[in-house]
Amino acid sequence: MQLKTPTFKSAQHQEIRSDDGSFTAYSVEYDEHYHSTKDGALNESLCKHVLPALAHTHDQEEIVILDICFGLGFNTLATLHALKGSGKKVRIYSPELDEELVRSLENFVYPKEFEAFKAVILALSREQYYASENVEITLVLGDAREFVRDTKVKFDIVYQDAFSPKSNPLLWTSEYFKDISTLMKPDAILTTYSIALPTRIALHENGLNVYLHKGEGFRSATIASKSVSLEYEKVDVEHKMRCNPEVTSLKDPQ
Repeated sequence: MQLKTPTFKSAQHQEIRSDDGSFTAYSVEYDEHYHSTKDGALNESLCKHVLPALAHTHDQEEIVILDICFGLGFNTLATLHALKGSGKKVRIYSPELDEELVRSLENFVYPKEFEAFKAVILALSREQYYASENVEITLVLGDAREFVRDTKVKFDIVYQDAFSPKSNPLLWTSEYFKDISTLMKPDAILTTYSIALPTRIALHENGLNVYLHKGEGFRSATIASKSVSLEYEKVDVEHKMRCNPEVTSLKDPQ
C-alpha cells in the first residue's frame, strides 16, 4: 500500500508509474524522467546508488552524503530505508534548483518502503530541513554548482544523479567534477547512472578511478573513487580515450 496523498501534477511535472511499480515523474522542462522507467524508480536508487555506496561505508558510524540533485528525493529516502535500524548517523546535503517541485513533494505518491518517512518528506517539502537523533538532512534550494563551490563540507558519498549530460550538461563537465573531487574524502565513493565515455573521462581527468557497476535487475552504472581497491571491474579510461580520440569530456562554456 502506498502513501495516500493528493495527485501530484503540475504544468512542469507528471507522475509516471515505473516498471517496478513505484512512481517517478516526467519533467517537461528537461524532457526527461527523474528515473529510468525500465529499471524502476526505487530499484534504480537502491541498486545504482544507495546499496553500493553504503556497502563501501559499512564500517563507518557516521556518513556524510552529497545528493546531486534532490529531485523527488528517492536517493535520500532510500538511504534512510537502507539504514533503518542500523544506528548509524547520517548527514545529507542536497541542492535542488526546482523550488516548485520541492514544495509539491508532500503530494507525490511514494512507495510503501517510504511510509516510515512521511515526516521527513513533509519537513523537507515545507522547510527544506529535517533532523532527528541520527539523521540530519539539508535541502538547499538553488544552483548545485554554487553549492558545490561554496560548501566546506567533506563527503563520504556523492550521488551524482542530475538530469542527463544532454539535458543538463553543466552538472557533468570536467570543471564540475574537479569541484566535486575536492569535496570527496580520500576514501569517498561517487555513484552515477551514467556510463557515457565523456562522463568517465571527466571523472578520470580529476583523479578518480572509474569502475563498472553491473548486476541483476538494473542496467549498468558507474562508480568512481580516489581509492583503487574497490571490488568492481575497473574501466581503463585511457585505453578507451585512445580508441575514441574524437570523444572528450564536457567543458564549461568560456
